[in-house]
Amino acid sequence: MHYRLLEAFRGSFAGCKYIHRNQGIGNFIACHLYEDLLALDRSPKFVSRVRADSDVVNTANRIFGRKGRRGDGTFGQLIPGERAIIEPGFLVHRGPIATLEIGAESKILAKAMIKQIDRVMSDLEGQAATFRRQNPRAITVGLVGVNWSPIYTSYEGAREYPADPPPAREAPQAIARVQERVTGAFDELVILSFRATNVSPYPFDWVDESHLRKEYSAALLRISNEFEARF
Repeated sequence: MHYRLLEAFRGSFAGCKYIHRNQGIGNFIACHLYEDLLALDRSPKFVSRVRADSDVVNTANRIFGRKGRRGDGTFGQLIPGERAIIEPGFLVHRGPIATLEIGAESKILAKAMIKQIDRVMSDLEGQAATFRRQNPRAITVGLVGVNWSPIYTSYEGAREYPADPPPAREAPQAIARVQERVTGAFDELVILSFRATNVSPYPFDWVDESHLRKEYSAALLRISNEFEARF
């Protein structure tokens, strides 16, 4: 299968400069989860609700009537009386939601991983807890990109910051710590292991694309099964 989330992730690095402070990237990547669930077509409830525009991807920064940040990609029931919004290039429509059914949070560890790992893990745990406060039955999904490149450069305005230590040296420890501490916070935690230098011509590849596709495909199937069971 062609997985749009994996292609959206690739497109954040391949052939272009990745700016880590662009908070819209995580949201853009996570929104493709729902396109992949629709294409998989293993949850009749999910598919029928998407096609009926009764369930949509959230466009507001909150769940109406509930406290807490919405996460990078949330999906649920459209507020009655509101109209679903067509987003070019997407089959799953947009709109403000009243109830959360699936919540996704994405993080990308491109460099200085161990320095920021505690904050990243706290953010992931906090968002998963927020999802469950908004709806205890919500399906929670964590998406964590981890860079295995031997070199990497980040950017702050016109300034460049080469990675020291190189991402490849920190990646194994970063993954181990995330999996040990954060796995239990989510129904599905997908580690996206990749290589990107962030230096022109901005190459990108997956560490093990075949393995990643199997893991992501299995996660999509389990999410579909859980949607059938919970909603």
